[in-house]
Amino acid sequence: MDSNKEHWLYTISPNQKIIDLNLKEIWRYKDLLLLFVKRNVITVYKQTILGPLWYFIQPLFTSVIFTLIFNNMANIPTGKGVPAFLFNLAGITAWNYFRECLTGTSDTFKQNQGIFGKVYFPRVIVPISIVITNLVKYGIQLLVFIGFYIYYVFFTDVAFNVTPQKDIIFLPILVVLMGVLGLGMGMVITSMTTKYRDLKFLITFGVQLLMYGSAVMYPLSYFKEKLPNISWIVEYNPMTTIIEAFRFITLGVGDYSINKIIYASLVSLVVFLFGLIIFNKTEKSFIDTI
Repeated sequence: MDSNKEHWLYTISPNQKIIDLNLKEIWRYKDLLLLFVKRNVITVYKQTILGPLWYFIQPLFTSVIFTLIFNNMANIPTGKGVPAFLFNLAGITAWNYFRECLTGTSDTFKQNQGIFGKVYFPRVIVPISIVITNLVKYGIQLLVFIGFYIYYVFFTDVAFNVTPQKDIIFLPILVVLMGVLGLGMGMVITSMTTKYRDLKFLITFGVQLLMYGSAVMYPLSYFKEKLPNISWIVEYNPMTTIIEAFRFITLGVGDYSINKIIYASLVSLVVFLFGLIIFNKTEKSFIDTI
């Protein structure tokens, strides 16, 4: 045996697989993943006056505005016996987690080009850390929703017809779908913006349009009634399925079925795998183009 032969603990080489989750390596760098999560949670609002209170303020103010404009002025119904504010808060709570995952991961390569060019670690750890970080924010906003839910059910003189369904046990599945879909779309966008810089200017505008096409501030049944010819655009949006399912399991109103959940799951999985393929391909050469 050659005594001069070097034995390496790890070998870093280009990824040859089309789809590679690289779970073993991600687990090896789990401490770094937790460090990124901690950094994201602490630094986002560290130098703001209100700090974490923005987690509460944003969904509440948005729900109030939606209630005034879409329900009070436009007279869009929310369902029999369901308070408009709670209806909108449910949609915003679900939408915000998906939106934060999408926008947070859509600029991964640009925001981290400095560290990516200096040290090796699985690049996918960064977008995964963003999804986990936003899960903390989602948990806080879910508590806000639960607080107002309890208020409307037990502390108001009006008898509102809001009833949680037995399918509420599937809430973790909906959360996973939102995270996976946002992560997949974000990885596609961040990979494309390394070559096409002007795409980043369309993200905010595109996400805003997507919100209006995801039944956040109106029930799907109302859209199908008013615009039956183009209702399929909203109906086949996987986020519409997730938001409607969230409203159904918490409020008892919404277009919900197991078949639609399966459809949303398949679409989310396909988008995630497609995003992972492009992300793994881009990470090999992005430092030369960004």
